[in-house]
Amino acid sequence: MMMVQRLSGMCLAALLFASCGEGIEETDYYGEFDLVTGEGKEDGLGAPAVPLSADSAETAVWEVRNQWADRDTTEARKAGLAWGANSGLDWNQKYALWLESLPRIQGENGYTTFSITNPQGKTLPAPALECAEVAYFLRATFASWYGLPFFIEAVDAKGQRVFFGHFGWRTANGRYLKSPLFRSWYKDYSKGSYTAANWPRDEKLRAKKLYGNQDDFQPFLGVDAHAGTYFDEMFLNKRVGHFLILFLSNFGSIHLADSSNTFNLKPEAIQPGDVLLERWQRRGIGHTLNVKTVEPGTVQGTLVAELASGSMPRRQPKWEGPVDSKRYFTSQECGGSELSSDGVPYAQLGGGLKRWRIAVAKNGSYLNTVPDADRANWISSTNYSELGARPERFRTLLEEPDPALKREALLQAIESARAYLREHPASCSARTNREKAFAELYALNQESFYISREETDRRYRSLEDYVFAELDYPKSKTCCWNTTTAAMAQIVLDYNRSIVKASPSCVRPVVFMNDNGYQAFADYAAQTGHAADWKPWSEDEPCSQRGVTKDTEAAHAWTDFCDIASVLLGSSGCTDDGFERNNTLATAAALEAGTQSDLMLCPGDEDYFQLSTRVGTVRATIQFSNAAGDLDLELLDGSGASLSRSTGSGDSETVQADLTAAGTVIVRVYGYRGASAPYSLSVVLP
Repeated sequence: MMMVQRLSGMCLAALLFASCGEGIEETDYYGEFDLVTGEGKEDGLGAPAVPLSADSAETAVWEVRNQWADRDTTEARKAGLAWGANSGLDWNQKYALWLESLPRIQGENGYTTFSITNPQGKTLPAPALECAEVAYFLRATFASWYGLPFFIEAVDAKGQRVFFGHFGWRTANGRYLKSPLFRSWYKDYSKGSYTAANWPRDEKLRAKKLYGNQDDFQPFLGVDAHAGTYFDEMFLNKRVGHFLILFLSNFGSIHLADSSNTFNLKPEAIQPGDVLLERWQRRGIGHTLNVKTVEPGTVQGTLVAELASGSMPRRQPKWEGPVDSKRYFTSQECGGSELSSDGVPYAQLGGGLKRWRIAVAKNGSYLNTVPDADRANWISSTNYSELGARPERFRTLLEEPDPALKREALLQAIESARAYLREHPASCSARTNREKAFAELYALNQESFYISREETDRRYRSLEDYVFAELDYPKSKTCCWNTTTAAMAQIVLDYNRSIVKASPSCVRPVVFMNDNGYQAFADYAAQTGHAADWKPWSEDEPCSQRGVTKDTEAAHAWTDFCDIASVLLGSSGCTDDGFERNNTLATAAALEAGTQSDLMLCPGDEDYFQLSTRVGTVRATIQFSNAAGDLDLELLDGSGASLSRSTGSGDSETVQADLTAAGTVIVRVYGYRGASAPYSLSVVLP
């Protein structure tokens, strides 16, 4: 059997770590952990793992007080963090309610994430973690707070089954190698009376970091706060914090794809707390997303689901909206029927919608099994036909948003991917996400706005897209390089700006990829005095393609660079007025009261203007010639929700709204069926 490290694609592999006990220092290499369930082997209801006696062993992390199926025990009847007393729910249902209840906040990087409140009432922003780490953290946290049995399993380099959970790190026969004695080494303060004012500290835990590039910074907790500090602030049972340091450092999305730890789920059964896995290879790269919310759609029989995920480098979980989330659910990489680059159907690589197995006691041992309540929703891991049909089933199950809102969401997703690439230019996931959004934008613009693919590229493409072109992940060593920087991105872009030309003879950009090295960019960095900013390639995650001499570009659906180079380089196109490119809600141009003349709406374009207003009536009017082009007007609140819309057929449109609170409003100017025309805009503010 091939043994592999913790392989999580957009998440870092990790295997080597140090564990520190009370007065004891241990440094052990624990080997490489592979899948338990072999390829093509049908999953079952679980096999005996660890004897129940392990609960009282010195390796134990937390006490088991409840079982996942409990509904009517004394503790199950109590109110909890997201449910009332006598709810009648089992703990899996409560887990779903808890995860769904975690409220939206703005993250450190400006996007939406969520906060977490522990049972003692202490609230922290979600921690910065890799993708699979978020899923493991949420599940283990909940299980530890409510005394629920929890473990996952893998196979080490010797073919031995190993188990990591509430009982510590064990084999069926006892402690695994020299793994920590959590009960002996670390403190549990959970039976005391503590508040934020007298919260106990574990200095050894606070000093710990997750394995990898030491990118587990938690800046909201201090200048040099890492994951250990976060766990110390979140848990009274300090054993859980030490447990999580090892757990998150050693297990990845490959183990979530293993049907010994999760099971495949029918789309109709989706609920918060489930996980969605992208898999490019059975052993290798992947991405883990957590189902955050699930609600009924406005159309009967449809749902609206939202996802949240960490990434690499580590970040706070990014809460995706319905449009971006649907793009993941319908992706072939999430277990579809199409062939991967290895020639194997994605359905056979372990991706798609999953639900956690639950640990239960049977015949004196724990085993991970499928809950009785979910047997009807379980899809066998070898039922490739039903597994492969799930992305298309999600296409109809998940509600399709209003075209204008969907386009705005797609444009925001594109800009978000670009922003990430400006910080991490080697990111293949960001390149792929950008192009997936463009693929949807092409179809949407054609079907709903009568805008061609080439016109879409003229309006929304940038030079950056061609510089950071999408790569074939398994065939490109750039994709393993996670430590590239914003300074390097600037070098790559500056180099390309110095060489590209639109006319009379077009010069195309040099894609940032490995082509017998990255020498052109390194040379340019040296020539411009930035040699110290350019870093050599490094294998920041397990990289089977490390030896390729030239990366492989993905097949591109875009318009050839030279066909629209003049637009991309700013020598023509929609730059007539001084506010371009204000084509999205995210790039709305700031505007004050008064009249702006000589504005221009180009074919397929939209113009957005941001107004800061007090309480009272705000009014906006556009003047234009309908004979030249039929323009329409809309007033939006700061989140993009419509306040007023005018879609007449004359030479002017007016919108207004009575505001009860000061804030931001947006004026949106757009053409009927992609129409264009010169116009003027008048704004009256209270």
